[in-house]
Amino acid sequence: MIGLNPPRSGEVWLEGSNLITAEGDERLEILRKFGVMYQSGALFGSMTVLENVRLPLDEFTELPEPLKELVALAKLKMVGLGNAANKMPSELSGGMQKRAAIARAMALDPGILFLDEPSAGLDPITSAGIDLLVSGLARHVGITFVIVSHELASIYAIADRVIMVDCQSQGIVAEGKPADLREHATDPWVHRFFNREADASHSVQPT
Repeated sequence: MIGLNPPRSGEVWLEGSNLITAEGDERLEILRKFGVMYQSGALFGSMTVLENVRLPLDEFTELPEPLKELVALAKLKMVGLGNAANKMPSELSGGMQKRAAIARAMALDPGILFLDEPSAGLDPITSAGIDLLVSGLARHVGITFVIVSHELASIYAIADRVIMVDCQSQGIVAEGKPADLREHATDPWVHRFFNREADASHSVQPT
């Protein structure tokens, strides 16, 4: 969906433009309309947190240097890291690194943010804080989030719509609101997933 790999079939359209067929400046223009947070955060270890967030502004805008600093700092404040601007990524906790990565993804004010497993590797309290941050940004800033997640608590907390894909069938197996899928899913696998139920056929049998 973000154009890293060509799809086997289908197309990706954003505001009337096809990401799959676009080339050159047209493709760059599409890519700047959304931000991405990778699962690990993918911050550059040799740069401060502020420099990481400012990087998209350095690469894709001609704003004056003082304004770039102000914009980057404003994004950090939006994710609760205003006091961490001059720290190195190695000085941050896992949750703070993901917050910094979200701030960087917002640097160019995209309308869509793609987040890859934002709760992965985090303790329940930190994970709940990320959920609260995402919900707040969606509500107050108007950002649309597309999130890959296997964490049921996060899915129920932040998702308005779920699309569940299956690697075996290589397609969509369920779509809807999380609570509806939990209560009314007819596919046994989907029902077990949203109710966190084990597959009894895989349990240890007595001998």
